[in-house]
Amino acid sequence: MNEAMLIAGQRVGARESFDVVDPATGKVFASAPDCSEEQLETAIEAAARAFIPWSRDHGARRRVLIACAEKVRAHAEELGRLICREQGRPLPKAIGEVMGAARWFEHTAGLDLPVEVIRDDDAMHVSVHRRPLGVVAGIAPWNYPVISAVWKIAPALLAGNTMVLKPSPFTPIATLRLGALLQDVIPAGVLTIVSGGDALGRALAAHPAIRKVSLTGSVEAGKSVAGAAAADLKRITLELGGNDAAIVLDDVQPEAIADKLFWGAFQNTGQVCCAIKRLYVHEDVYEPVKAALIARIAAARIGNGFDDGVDLGPISTAPQWTRVQELAEDARRAGGTLHGDAALPEAGGYFMAPQLVTGLDDRARLVAEEQFGPLLPILSFRDEAEVLARANATHFGLSGSVWSGRPERAAELAGAMDCGTVWVNQHLALMPIAPVGGHKWSGIGVENGSWGLATYTDLQTLSVAKA
Repeated sequence: MNEAMLIAGQRVGARESFDVVDPATGKVFASAPDCSEEQLETAIEAAARAFIPWSRDHGARRRVLIACAEKVRAHAEELGRLICREQGRPLPKAIGEVMGAARWFEHTAGLDLPVEVIRDDDAMHVSVHRRPLGVVAGIAPWNYPVISAVWKIAPALLAGNTMVLKPSPFTPIATLRLGALLQDVIPAGVLTIVSGGDALGRALAAHPAIRKVSLTGSVEAGKSVAGAAAADLKRITLELGGNDAAIVLDDVQPEAIADKLFWGAFQNTGQVCCAIKRLYVHEDVYEPVKAALIARIAAARIGNGFDDGVDLGPISTAPQWTRVQELAEDARRAGGTLHGDAALPEAGGYFMAPQLVTGLDDRARLVAEEQFGPLLPILSFRDEAEVLARANATHFGLSGSVWSGRPERAAELAGAMDCGTVWVNQHLALMPIAPVGGHKWSGIGVENGSWGLATYTDLQTLSVAKA
């Protein structure tokens, strides 16, 4: 299986290629083109040429995004099967990602960049406008390759920019196929999709013609992009890692919340930036919550995403599998006990059962670091002031949640959490109308909604003297 890049409206290969591995088998199933320096120059030049005509007609841009939504929705199963193959997620959830991408295209198409009049009198008319930046770059992650790409493509294009997008080298195939599907929908040069490794990402971030870089990835990748972008003061949006705390208060019904906690932590095999990474449970309900979660974990079905009835697929990459295994071993050495006996496939692939980990304190690596995998430490607390301090005692600040039988009580505590998004009695409730962004090490800027759209623009004040 091979897919081509989208450059200047044409599908093109490359002299070199790299392998793409199916995480359910650990075997190569496809190859992707490795974009050369010359091809990157050609791509950026084409994007620059396309910028002026594209930036002039907001109505046309809106219509193109709606057409993108329709095209993606019509090919949801095709793209979903590619995501399942290269990333490992169960097919229904992979198709759900694609349908979500179509919804994001559709919602973004309905957004506006209103002109704000701040003075209008006999002497002067002053208005504030949002102008597109030019050629912008997007660097997408491997955990949600298609929808993460669309989170960048849709607002960038609606704002009047042209975009050069690079998917992760672990999961390039579905995104390259997305480019092929949109080839006849989006004018040539407006959207470019190139594939390659970290060197390509650095070259893209450092290129002088790129005016903004939007990255979803690790803290280390964010620092690298920020450093490359600093040389010529590019705009940046960084959606980075999280070590999200969920706080369970003493008035919950453990059986009623166990399934929601399970999916909040283990969705996509725990490979979600804003998944629950630390679970703090009030000491009065700690044991029943623990028991309910262990029972839910035991019922989970782990396997190849193409098999019927599978809840969780493999860890998506070999390096990530190795890291999570190391964290599990470190937790054991620190006195932790791993609970969970969900059956694994007999052979092959980067599979790991979801497990609840008891017996750790906040200094353990599994608690202090972002695991990005199917391990969830559960810790007890006595009072709200204590748990709030512990939840906030991290360099990360992406998201969090509070669980209570009284939502108004939970909301008060949630508002004191130092993170960009906080939920009450739910987790991972992302939506296109709401901004997503991190505090502290978890990012710079936001994506989604009118707030995310605005990050793809510069402000311009227009002051007109009337006399």
